[in-house]
Amino acid sequence: MEENLDLVLVAPNGKPPVCKIMNYGKYKFEQAKKEKEAKKKQKVLEIKEIRVTPNIEEHDFEFKSKNARKFLEDGNKVKITVKFRGREVNNSKAGEIVLNKFIERLEDISVVEKQPKLEGRNMFTILAKKA
Repeated sequence: MEENLDLVLVAPNGKPPVCKIMNYGKYKFEQAKKEKEAKKKQKVLEIKEIRVTPNIEEHDFEFKSKNARKFLEDGNKVKITVKFRGREVNNSKAGEIVLNKFIERLEDISVVEKQPKLEGRNMFTILAKKA
């Protein structure tokens, strides 16, 4: 009696190796369907970047911190970058003060994932939403 079934090796490393009689095409289709379903349920995590200068004005700071709060509430991570121009890099303490001000402003909903760090002409920190 011909039923168009395949002999599939399920566990090749087992002792003895395990085989199963099944419709292999249907099996592959089911696996693809399960993977697609699992992909749908995943949340893609984005890192939103906010760029500031070390001598940012109060109103600009308020505006940028409000945007950062919105990004965090949406479930994204926020990377705050202080960009130094010209000789500003000599006074990197000013940039650190700005980053710490951001951290302090958003501490009620965020946690610091990466402490402020100077890389070349940029200093940055990464904030993530509290669990």
